[in-house]
Amino acid sequence: MHVPDSNRNPPGASPAARRLARKALAPIEHFLQIEASSGVVLLVMAVVALVWANSPWRDAYDALWHTPVGLRLGPWAFERDLHFWINDGLMTVFFFVVGLEIRREIYQGELSQARRAALPLVAALGGMLVPAALYLAFNAGHPSASGWGVPMATDIAFAIGVLALLGNRVSPAMRILLLALAVIDDVGAIGVIAVFYSSGLAPVGFLVVALGVAAIVTMQKLGVRNVAAYIAPSVVIWAGFYASGIHPTLAGVMVGLMTPVRAWFGVEGFLDQATASVEESRAKTNDGAQALLPHLDALNTARREAVSPLERLLHLLHSWVAYGIMPLFALANSGVEVGNASFDGDGLRVFLGIVVGLAVGKPLGILGLSWALAQAGLVALPTGVRWPHVGLVGMVAGIGFTMALFIAQLAFPAGPTLETAKLAILVGSALAALLAFVGARFVLKGPAPAVGAASDAEAESSTEH
Repeated sequence: MHVPDSNRNPPGASPAARRLARKALAPIEHFLQIEASSGVVLLVMAVVALVWANSPWRDAYDALWHTPVGLRLGPWAFERDLHFWINDGLMTVFFFVVGLEIRREIYQGELSQARRAALPLVAALGGMLVPAALYLAFNAGHPSASGWGVPMATDIAFAIGVLALLGNRVSPAMRILLLALAVIDDVGAIGVIAVFYSSGLAPVGFLVVALGVAAIVTMQKLGVRNVAAYIAPSVVIWAGFYASGIHPTLAGVMVGLMTPVRAWFGVEGFLDQATASVEESRAKTNDGAQALLPHLDALNTARREAVSPLERLLHLLHSWVAYGIMPLFALANSGVEVGNASFDGDGLRVFLGIVVGLAVGKPLGILGLSWALAQAGLVALPTGVRWPHVGLVGMVAGIGFTMALFIAQLAFPAGPTLETAKLAILVGSALAALLAFVGARFVLKGPAPAVGAASDAEAESSTEH
């Protein structure tokens, strides 16, 4: 039986064009395989936005994001500017991926057992409370106090990227601690947005949300596994949140948390179905291509259901979010006109509150509360992690950026205070990254052990699961 060579060109394709495409894409593919590349793309977009917003072409920057974009169906129309569709539309996909990651961690990751989740939970709590408290120390009693949620957030992409740039000196246990902490941090930020940065709640919106949720639950009970079928009820949930006064991006989190985490066929089921389909197809090779279609359909279903819908969606969307949506968000929101930022009165208080909250509050809260509860015997350090390592993780967690910019848009109206808050986020995040690199020179003396944290974690995982 002839097996097509995947290295050969498909019918109708130009060999020269495919060779040229492979040469052009090879460096890009290599770049995207680097763990820190997403953070690098974010940084580049932030710099581009900052330069563009302070250049002679600043009017074009503002005009671009105020370009009206809308949907129209007969007499009905829904039109908003491009900035809205990025912050309230595309960022819903970002929050959907966050919801998927939270769901996975709760099901089988670091948050699946109380003992394993204790330290990152405590660390994340300290890393949220202390920055907020420091911000309020500067701003309490002033209108600018509404921005207390801004320095609470950690940017996962940047934080993981900084750890990756530190190389093999970072142990797997440190990476796992940061990832679990950042996921819990996202949960806290989502809660803060839902409770404190939503206003004018309309009950009819919650009814629409309930209808969307009921549709998803019903489809899951009926065994609908095609993820495309869930787009329509997800849009209904988004519209319900928008109508209710709660930020619509939280619809992404809700749908992500409802996504199934168990595979239907699994690996063994896929292999069994694949073997059966191939054998049955081989027996009907003389019956023409039409006779093979049912077996190919069965094989395609088995391939799709070899992994859970959650894992399939994460695999599908992660690159789009990391290299498309988040950089676009950074480009649209990092363009601070420095001349419009204010350092008088509330402006100075906002600037100091955010910078100190991110660069000082995050490591102080993460290390301080973790150490205090460890002394009380309530939490324990993972194998291979020492207290200086926790402090270093706290410094890296001070990189706020994406989520901090997002909360700032909700906390402040357009104007000098918002511009000052954005500038403070950029400065505070950069300072946190710089402190992390300096701290790493003292904390990380050499390559992480080849065995130890990694092998212990694997052994523990195999025992528990």
